[in-house]
Amino acid sequence: MEITPQTRIIDLTVSQLVELIENTMKATMTEPEKEKRLVYGIAGIASVFGCSIATANRIKKSGVIDAAIIQDGHLIVTDADLAVKFWKEHKSIKTKSI
Repeated sequence: MEITPQTRIIDLTVSQLVELIENTMKATMTEPEKEKRLVYGIAGIASVFGCSIATANRIKKSGVIDAAIIQDGHLIVTDADLAVKFWKEHKSIKTKSI
C-alpha cells in the first residue's frame, strides 16, 4: 500500500507508522548552529592565541586574521574560531614552503 498524505493513520501497520515517524524526524532534525565565539580587543586576541599583548598586536598587523576581525574605530571584535583557523592555515603554508 502506498502511503500518501490522505492515508488514514488507522490504515497503517505499526512498522509503516514507525518508518513514517523515523523519516519525518530525520527530515526535521538539523544540527544546531554553533554560536560564534567572539573576543574583544587586543587582549581577546592574546587570550585566543595564548600570547602577550605585543605578540597579539603583531598577529593582528600581519593581516593573516583580518577576515576574522571586525573593527570600528577602537573597538575590535574577533571571531576566535575563525582567527585560529586562518592562523593554522597560514602556519601550514609557511612550513610547507620551507
